[in-house]
Amino acid sequence: MASPMSAAGFLDRLRREGATVVEVGAWEHHNRNHKGPWGPVYGVMIHHTASSGDEHTIGLCRTGRADLPGPLCHGVITKDGVVHLVGYGRVNHAGLGDDDVLRAVIAEKSLPVDNEANTDGNRHFYGFECENLGNGKDPWPEVQLEAIERVAAAICRHHGWTERSVIGHLEWQPGKVDPRGFTMASMRERVRDRLK
Repeated sequence: MASPMSAAGFLDRLRREGATVVEVGAWEHHNRNHKGPWGPVYGVMIHHTASSGDEHTIGLCRTGRADLPGPLCHGVITKDGVVHLVGYGRVNHAGLGDDDVLRAVIAEKSLPVDNEANTDGNRHFYGFECENLGNGKDPWPEVQLEAIERVAAAICRHHGWTERSVIGHLEWQPGKVDPRGFTMASMRERVRDRLK
């Protein structure tokens, strides 16, 4: 069981892993903690935004939508590989997912197929939204993939987790497809290699 790191510790970890980080407003106090606890944390979840344009995407992830209040993640990773921190604490990114998947993440075992949505993921995962249309055609620049790898490895390194603690939204919640355009198996391989 792991307690979330402090906001300052989170920022320091990302930078020590070589990520280029931009702080957006008072990100370290922007959260949904009034809706429930954040933690214990067990992993890192990767998403795509289904949007384009840095300014629009960052604003959307910070403030949310009428039907889903922000922040929608801890960090937005734009196509240029910059990590924009928009919130810290409980954020609206994971939603309800499969308790069997959570147990596999905790045990760092192969993930089962997600076939139910009965567990609050916002409580248990760090979340990163990655700028991409999510149509399977929008490219993923290498610099962006490297940034995803760096942030995931930074968090895993802090908590003593392996790459098996890094999952995609599509592996957590039935019906989700994100991130589309690369496989989470390939991203876990990258994280594994960085953690060596």
